[in-house]
Amino acid sequence: MKVTLINTSDAGGGAPAACMRLLKALQAKQVDVRMDVQEKKTNEPRVKRVVGKLAAKINFLVERLPFIWFRANDKSVRFAFSSADTGTDISKAPDVADADILHLHWTNAGFLSTHTIKQLFATAKPLVWTLHDMWAFTGGCHYAGDCNRFEKECGDCWMLRDPGENDLSHSGWIRKDDMYAAAKNIVFVTCSNWLAEVARSSTLLKDFRIEAIPNPINTTVFAPKGKAWLRNKWGIDSDSKIILFGAANILDRRKGITYLVEALLDLKNNYPETEKVEIVIFGKNKAFDVGTLPFKAYELDIIAAEQEMAEVYNLADVYVTPAIEDNLPNTVMEALSCGIPVVAFHTGGIPDMVDHLKNGYLAEYKSAADLAKGINLILNSTEKAAFAAYAREKVMTSFTGDMVAAKYISLYNSILQK
Repeated sequence: MKVTLINTSDAGGGAPAACMRLLKALQAKQVDVRMDVQEKKTNEPRVKRVVGKLAAKINFLVERLPFIWFRANDKSVRFAFSSADTGTDISKAPDVADADILHLHWTNAGFLSTHTIKQLFATAKPLVWTLHDMWAFTGGCHYAGDCNRFEKECGDCWMLRDPGENDLSHSGWIRKDDMYAAAKNIVFVTCSNWLAEVARSSTLLKDFRIEAIPNPINTTVFAPKGKAWLRNKWGIDSDSKIILFGAANILDRRKGITYLVEALLDLKNNYPETEKVEIVIFGKNKAFDVGTLPFKAYELDIIAAEQEMAEVYNLADVYVTPAIEDNLPNTVMEALSCGIPVVAFHTGGIPDMVDHLKNGYLAEYKSAADLAKGINLILNSTEKAAFAAYAREKVMTSFTGDMVAAKYISLYNSILQK
């Protein structure tokens, strides 16, 4: 069985990380797997760049700049909507031509357009498409927020400067409707049960087969490690109570940092024994002043190496994600795999990973006060060892590379038999 994974890049975000982990998991199962990308950032020999550097840059700019300058409602949505009207035809690329199965992942940022995806459909090869967000069944947004127009037909989009019934989101929806008319032997996979339910409610995908299979994780890399020596290595007091927060871009609207700030203030003002509480933050930060937080903060940049990232998780007593929209965030799974309890809002795919009061705390949606309550509970729990053990157990029984690869292999076989 020859499988070609297709993703915009092989590193630098949630979808690339998940795709690379799947490649490694399938490889461990002796699957002949390759990965085609627009931008190659790693030295992995099974990953091949299929778009020239200049062409990739031009496609990105041609697709992105008109939206940023003329279409986006405000700065917060500049990268939250992809028109996919520009892209590269990879239907004749060697790894595509030789594959028994094509496996699409996240293909935006100028890599594939709706037209070039349709050209992949035209190869008549069995195709799996893993959805890392909502884009495949909306008129262009990656997460719809409170909007449910995708359930019928997009238009009048709140992300656009000039919304209307026949706006960019409506034309994007029409192009996708036409694109899917050419799709034959295709199965959509969502990384969370939440996204599967949402996809099934959309008019674009409701008649297709949709399965939920989580992302895999390397449980050898992301594993519990000695907290004391790591804190000494990273210059953190061994007696501190460490709250960890991070994201690829901590100011991404969906990541909810305003709720974190409010929750930390609530924790400081309304709970005892916070003298030793400190914060560690990782990820891209262009504007947020960590000095405004009510506790001492250690600010780390983007951490690319998985071994280092695992060390950072192991510094913490609790990982907090105040995300208001998310599919199956890698950070939550990584923290749990390291035996770190997670506090988060009850939203998206997070409940697939966090079991309330067993390996973390699921707070009432958008309630900073309840988020603070959860943080306090974990930091001062008399059952920290039990929380940590269940966190690790949850990952080991649900999200290992071996388990996830086996599910995908079963899926591949089911569509090859058609």
